[in-house]
Amino acid sequence: MSSTAESTLPPPPAVSMKTIPMAGLLVDVYGLEELSSPCPAARVTCLWLHHPRLQTKETMGDFARRAVSAWNERRGSGAAGAAERGVVALAFDQRNHGSREVFPLANESWRAGNERHAVDMMGAIRGMAEDTRGLIDVVGGYLGVEGEVDGHFVLGWSLGGHSAWQLMFSDERVTAGVLIIGCPDYMALMSGRAQRSKLSTYNAEDGGASFLGSEHFPKDLVALCRRADPKGILFGTGPISTAALDEKQRAELGAVLDARVKGKRFLVCSGADDRLVPYRVSEPFLKFFTDAAGGWYKTGGVTVENKVYEGVGHAFSDGMVADAVRFVVDALSEGSREDKSKI
Repeated sequence: MSSTAESTLPPPPAVSMKTIPMAGLLVDVYGLEELSSPCPAARVTCLWLHHPRLQTKETMGDFARRAVSAWNERRGSGAAGAAERGVVALAFDQRNHGSREVFPLANESWRAGNERHAVDMMGAIRGMAEDTRGLIDVVGGYLGVEGEVDGHFVLGWSLGGHSAWQLMFSDERVTAGVLIIGCPDYMALMSGRAQRSKLSTYNAEDGGASFLGSEHFPKDLVALCRRADPKGILFGTGPISTAALDEKQRAELGAVLDARVKGKRFLVCSGADDRLVPYRVSEPFLKFFTDAAGGWYKTGGVTVENKVYEGVGHAFSDGMVADAVRFVVDALSEGSREDKSKI
């Protein structure tokens, strides 16, 4: 899976794959045929897979096969309630990628000559999140399965990690997410990239504050971050709270978390040596988020597993793959236990 290191994982198990046109998009669906074994699944979870920048939907096939086969092994083991729930993994091209490419330069960085890098990349991020939401609306009719499609997870890698963060904060139907080398703070990510790219609009004297709202990060992009990006939703353009919160702050932030992520599960995987999406950029938000989930917002039922992998750069490492498969299977197992308790 890694884009920067040789994988030592064995090849993924064989899993069926069918490309289905859905709402004008070509969607690769993994595991559709297996839903009938060992018995027809009464309930189905969709695992939506968001690929990296400059890649395509086919990039996600390796993980799709590993995750689907791991759950199907659990289904066939006789584990309580597991046989009733099936899973399919779905991948489609990000906007301006693969079958949807219309302007290659828009996928490039400032250093590669794209002056609209921040706008173009956010366009892809928002597009992927919104396209996924639109597909969730209709996917059951396209799959044509006997069981009810009643669960949705997401795994995003790099650019797909950014869009997966936004999807987790924008759709109540998506209840578990794996965020692979993605960032929940787009303003900080791109400010740091602007500094490293030595853009004229980044002023070190004001700590880059004037970059937000500049020609390289326009005002409408700032407004979009406040509406759609996790850090912007909770804190706007201001700093992330690091001190103890008073009762009023907890009430205000708790209300936003209730509306956005209550009861959801997160696995966040970051490379300690990642230079493209440095962990230090995400760390302030993740510290707030994990502290809230395990402390003052514990009643919200949010679980956050935040893992940093030593010696890993901007890659979906073997360790991340193993943890992601384990997380997906555990989240599906928890859903199966909840399904059984409702019967």
